[in-house]
Amino acid sequence: MTWKRVATAVVLIPLAVSLVLWGSTAMVSIAVALVILLALFEYFALGEAIGHRAYRFWTATCALVLIYSQWRGRAEHGYAIGLVALERRLGGGPPSLDAAFFLFVLGIATLTLFTKRPMVEGLPSAGISASGLILIAFPLSFAIPLHGAGAQGPALLLFAMVIIWVSDTAAYFVGRSIGKNALAPKLSPNKTWEGTVAGFLGSLVVALAFAPWVNVPLVHLLAMAAVGNVAGQVGDLLESAYKRSAGVKDSGSLLPGHGGVLDRIDALILAIPVVWYYWILIYSPRS
Repeated sequence: MTWKRVATAVVLIPLAVSLVLWGSTAMVSIAVALVILLALFEYFALGEAIGHRAYRFWTATCALVLIYSQWRGRAEHGYAIGLVALERRLGGGPPSLDAAFFLFVLGIATLTLFTKRPMVEGLPSAGISASGLILIAFPLSFAIPLHGAGAQGPALLLFAMVIIWVSDTAAYFVGRSIGKNALAPKLSPNKTWEGTVAGFLGSLVVALAFAPWVNVPLVHLLAMAAVGNVAGQVGDLLESAYKRSAGVKDSGSLLPGHGGVLDRIDALILAIPVVWYYWILIYSPRS
């Protein structure tokens, strides 16, 4: 299992790094769209395991609208609500995220009322569809504005990814070698506090390694690594809870040694938006 895990990482990591560092934000958006769609359909499969059939293609369509909105709106922090959204509509700007969510609601209402599915499936179908859009597509779409955040954007996105990669690797090997105290035995019996601490320290080491490369004060890099790591750990446990609920070990089998796409990106789903919001709300380089 370990050699498959390493072999898959050796193939995928250089591709991901090359895309983030040298690809345009449009290319990154396409890659994010592909990853989100694969993860969404794995998530829907988890729902089907407990009898909750999603409105798959409508949810996937709205996820693509979210991604398009993030890409078009990245110069303005990739989101718009309230008066800002109204100004965009009146000014002919890109669709806002709240408009994309409202489009989703209209579609769900239509499908629920006019679908040929048994009415007993109405609530579960709406629930699994909405949770997929909110818990997977929406947070992961923030990789797009993070990559488009000026000259520092590609490095910031890579930073968010590397703190999770290093954390996962450190937690995996330390947990297997010396881990004794279970972190969350009901959710993921193989995760230990020793591995968790090793992963957290590994993320801080990544911040030290990135410090000479990015024009961000070290204290902020360390803080972003810390909050990103914690968010990633929560995302990992959250996906474990989904799988426990569905009664499966992995979300899929697309990636040898890792399981499915959702298994591979679970920590990134929360880590990326946390790093993004730290960047714009706390560090705020333009202030």
